[in-house]
Amino acid sequence: MTADVSSDKLDGMGVVMSFQKLRAVLHETVCDFDHAALDTIGYFRQNNPSAENVAKFVFERLRVKLPEGVRLQNVRVVEEPGCSAEFSL
Repeated sequence: MTADVSSDKLDGMGVVMSFQKLRAVLHETVCDFDHAALDTIGYFRQNNPSAENVAKFVFERLRVKLPEGVRLQNVRVVEEPGCSAEFSL
């Protein structure tokens, strides 16, 4: 799974957000359902646990956890090489 972020400004280090921080926030967002049976999670009881819906589910939760001024551009879920789904607004 990958996520792309953007911002109108760079921080003091000249980056939008450190990759380490982004990885940590992404991990925090998915750790509750990583390697879980998705149909046991409320959202997926109502929605097909497709890669597209997983990307949307993560996108909606991740974007509210980002620092002020950092925008989530997309979340991509890779099922296997050459086969992925992306959600963006």
